[in-house]
Amino acid sequence: MMAYVGHIMNHKPETLAPSLDQIEAIARDAIARLPEMFRVHLSDIVLRVEEFAEDDVLAEMGIEDPFALSGLYMGRPLGEKSVFESGAMPDMIFLYRRPLLDEWAETGESLERLVTHVLIHEVGHHFGFSDADMHRLEQED
Repeated sequence: MMAYVGHIMNHKPETLAPSLDQIEAIARDAIARLPEMFRVHLSDIVLRVEEFAEDDVLAEMGIEDPFALSGLYMGRPLGEKSVFESGAMPDMIFLYRRPLLDEWAETGESLERLVTHVLIHEVGHHFGFSDADMHRLEQED
């Protein structure tokens, strides 16, 4: 009979940065927690999580540092939609993983709270709020 006798290292499981799918799951959970009166208006929105915004998007927005954009709403706000529109691309909310992870590391905020904050900000654009409107509302909290 043979036996191995040795020291077993106190091995901890690897901690890896959350994947695109994990961040999407956090965002979908945040949407599910919204009141029904808001969720009903989000059912047709496409949620995408990507590493970074595309170069042409950054250029169009005048953003040089791809880490400066953690989320984006692309579409027409609800108040501007018309029943006569057809063939339009679906409204989309993009979350950008690498900028989110950097902000998470820099702020110490929980990732769930950060992803939810960025998602809600983009949802605000879908409802017609400007960045200035949302910053004002955040200051009131």
